[in-house]
Amino acid sequence: MPTLTEWAYPLAESLLAESLPRRWKHCLGVAERARTIVLILGLDADLLEAAAVLHDIGYAPDLAKTGFHPLDGARYLRDVANADERVVNLVAHHSCAWLEADARGLREELEGEFPRESAHLNDALCYCDMNTTPDGTPTNPIDRINEIAGRYGPDSLIGKFIRLAEPEIHACTSRVLERVASAKRQPM
Repeated sequence: MPTLTEWAYPLAESLLAESLPRRWKHCLGVAERARTIVLILGLDADLLEAAAVLHDIGYAPDLAKTGFHPLDGARYLRDVANADERVVNLVAHHSCAWLEADARGLREELEGEFPRESAHLNDALCYCDMNTTPDGTPTNPIDRINEIAGRYGPDSLIGKFIRLAEPEIHACTSRVLERVASAKRQPM
């Protein structure tokens, strides 16, 4: 039986590589970030990496139904791909999605269909996403948030959402980095 990542990579590639090559590079970079924090993930390392490589599949032209990519991606994973429920939930709620869902009038729908995974996994996926450029290279949350706001415009729904989410994005990053530092201090 394949691991979650062995299943997730070809699926994400089939949905993004050709139609949205830059988004595919971003997803590969987010998955790479997940591998850098494996020390704090334990048995959930495979789960997080799978969610990381799949987190933006809702942008794929064939999947985009509501225009809200976390919801569209999670529905596809649940309804079509028969994905692991925890992967689905992480994709649905990645990177403060509930705040964007609220702005779109979709929060009840999102939270009614998909329960949130544990806080440490949501933090970890947000950390990975917000520390990766659109081209898949490492960055930091300040530059990433500024890039998103600049790309969409400060007065757009996304521009407003990302600024609203900014304190939580920084908090997620801090919590992950604190857990990594603490894990590294633990004696072997």
